[in-house]
Amino acid sequence: MAENQANKPAKTAPSKTIPVKNIKVHKPKSGAVEQYKPRDQIYVRKVKGFYQGIRRKMNILFMAVFALLPWLHFNGQQAILFDIGEQRFNIFSLTLWPQDLTLLAWICIIGAFLLFFVTTFIGRVWCGYLCPQTVWTFIFMWFEEKFEGAANKRRKRDQSPMNFEKFWRKAAKHSCWIGFSLLTAITFAGYFTPMRELAVDFFTFNATLTITLVIFFFTFCTYGNAGWMREVMCLHMCPYARFQSAMFDQDTLTVSYDYNRGESRGPRGRKADPKELGLGDCIDCNLCVEVCPTGIDIRNGLQYECINCGACVDACDGVMDRMKYDRGLISYTTETKLKGKHVHILRPKLYMYATVLIVMCGFFITDLATRVPLQIDIIRDRNTLARENIDGLIENVYTLKILNKSQIDSTYEIEVEGLENYTWQGENVVTVKAAEIDTIAISLAVDPVDIKGYMTDISFVIHQVEPADNDVIIKQSSVFFNKR
Repeated sequence: MAENQANKPAKTAPSKTIPVKNIKVHKPKSGAVEQYKPRDQIYVRKVKGFYQGIRRKMNILFMAVFALLPWLHFNGQQAILFDIGEQRFNIFSLTLWPQDLTLLAWICIIGAFLLFFVTTFIGRVWCGYLCPQTVWTFIFMWFEEKFEGAANKRRKRDQSPMNFEKFWRKAAKHSCWIGFSLLTAITFAGYFTPMRELAVDFFTFNATLTITLVIFFFTFCTYGNAGWMREVMCLHMCPYARFQSAMFDQDTLTVSYDYNRGESRGPRGRKADPKELGLGDCIDCNLCVEVCPTGIDIRNGLQYECINCGACVDACDGVMDRMKYDRGLISYTTETKLKGKHVHILRPKLYMYATVLIVMCGFFITDLATRVPLQIDIIRDRNTLARENIDGLIENVYTLKILNKSQIDSTYEIEVEGLENYTWQGENVVTVKAAEIDTIAISLAVDPVDIKGYMTDISFVIHQVEPADNDVIIKQSSVFFNKR
């Protein structure tokens, strides 16, 4: 009995190890295009289709807005100008100063939650359709195709020795890249310095050294990012690709491959019945890989490298049309739908993001509606808090800085509350130009009999006189000191 117990295997504690699910990764068959490696050059094949048409139209709209905005004028000044030197941002009729930092903060928060909401709903469409890196990359690819031909021609030409044709085509392509990068840099700089003066000064070699260096720096960055790095920015440098999974769920619309319908994959003739061959709808043509700007195989499942541009969807739909199969083998769909379950379009996560987005928009609108286009700073004379003048009156000296936040010249009248029978010395009506600061020095003198105590709380009241249609009134508290 003891021997039986000795031979009996000892009980082991239950394992807490998470079971690993092995996923079979399909590789192209011999003769097909090999899988792209992270550091290999990707020769993206051109594709046409519904989603690429949408992407191109959105890219054209994006580029038109980007290029034209710095040239627009509003009320006699540049409509969009982020003047860092003067510390003011002009956005059409709105001028923002460092004191209006909360408005910029609300805009950034709203933009972030809008991105979260859209990503949760329809995936990384920002990356595929409007991200500047993607837009400029596709523009550079267009130049590349015009001068060097289709993907297979570019690959063959790069493997061939240098000759005159290869040289002039490469030179023309890079010249267009550099020229377009230069125009991009000038346009970008035009958002931070007056565009019309900048364009004239730069091309007549009268621009300052700082502006010139900034333009050349952004030219180099654009040329490097869109011409050489391309997918490297998306795969290894963009943080959005890394934290997007925190916003995805099983009901998020993403570019996905229908595994159940497509497998087993394999080539066949157009007239062949795939069921008789034991095959799915995927003919393993590898076009979905050839048209992908990041070089991934969407058939291996959702990957963070996917930018949801829909190029593989259009390529696959074209193949399905030629094979006379139903479209949608690769499509914008959800994991829930692929499992044959009901898709929940409206779900708690979307409600949460939408609620926060509405609340943030409410804060922004409230802050903007209650914003007063006028500010006054009061600086007391620190050397002498109070002094007695030759008339025996107690005198305090103040320096007033009046900031006109509007975009029109305004006239203001200044009064004081909290003092009786005071004498005002200095200007009490002042005209301040649009988006400028005017500094005035004034003094208040009061009979000691009318002062109770050592310190009296007062308020400077400033209201707008002209234009008369704007009723702007603000108060700024201060103190009037008595002489001990």
